[in-house]
Amino acid sequence: MDTKRTLKIVSTCLLTLGVIVACTSESAKAKINFLIKDASKPGIVAKINGEEITEDQLIGDAQLELMQIKKQEYDLKMGQLNKLVQERFIGAEAKKEGLASADEYIAKKIIKGDIKITDAEYKKFVKEKNIPESNINDQVKERINAYMKDQKKDEMVQAFLAKLTKSSPVEVYFKKPKSNIQVEVGDAPIEGGASAKVNIVVFSDFQCPFCSKGAKVTQEIHKKYGNKVKIAFKQFPLPMHKDAPLAAEASMCVYDQNKDKFWKFHDIAFANQDKLDAENLVKHAKAAGVDDKKFKECLDSHKNADYVKKDQAYGEKLGVRSTPTFFVNGQLLSGALPLDAFSEVIDEEMNAK
Repeated sequence: MDTKRTLKIVSTCLLTLGVIVACTSESAKAKINFLIKDASKPGIVAKINGEEITEDQLIGDAQLELMQIKKQEYDLKMGQLNKLVQERFIGAEAKKEGLASADEYIAKKIIKGDIKITDAEYKKFVKEKNIPESNINDQVKERINAYMKDQKKDEMVQAFLAKLTKSSPVEVYFKKPKSNIQVEVGDAPIEGGASAKVNIVVFSDFQCPFCSKGAKVTQEIHKKYGNKVKIAFKQFPLPMHKDAPLAAEASMCVYDQNKDKFWKFHDIAFANQDKLDAENLVKHAKAAGVDDKKFKECLDSHKNADYVKKDQAYGEKLGVRSTPTFFVNGQLLSGALPLDAFSEVIDEEMNAK
């Protein structure tokens, strides 16, 4: 039997099976009996065998997943609202000028010709995004330029809309979701002000490339806010990164010797993610300024293995599934986000009563 005929027969069988499963109710598996009704009182979402279940009990360790879904919904709504604002405001301006559409107005009155990307802007973008020069060919360069042009166009349109809405602000009746996850700092390495109003806890992995970018952003946060912010580092080496667990242990061996040197080692390790084997970790520790012999004894004994596992278990309990994951006063920020994303939340928290 040839391959094409075999595949056709298998596909037909699967399709037939799908029809049988879909059409035969008698063979359907039994399911839990759910009775959908109004709650007897606020805050109760279900009742199991006479016991009332609260919202917190229902969500349990899925808090982060739910918050991410809520944020996606919020971002989607804000994106759609932005489109409507652009259509209404710029559309009105286009009508005044006798132009056919908002797009035509943007092209003729806001952009006014082709958008130029300077060589300096291009180089700055490539550097900030850590794009290796060896990966850039003519096609990639063209895509980067197109992306940068789209960004610049959007910035110009947003600046124009900012002026138009200054005297007539857009009223929004849905709020940005806020999590209130209580994250314990414990005995984690910290930098910044001990009594700072804003606490940032990051769960990170020394071999994760996105965590390296996240580490640079925490440096920028520390530089911008100083002791107004406290940053705590939690270990969360991922299973696919073979050198990450030992690097996590190594960082705590440095911390055991000198708490301040932890952050020096932290920066060195993230800058050398391809050199996190035992031999190189000793070199990094020495470069950070601790006794290399004591460090090696600590590393060889795996003294901090349980500490790292404890951090991991705590992160998993909170719902951390990827790195880097940040909690800014309990507000979730996931991934290697730019400084502006953190500043927005930090400033809100600093101005909160």
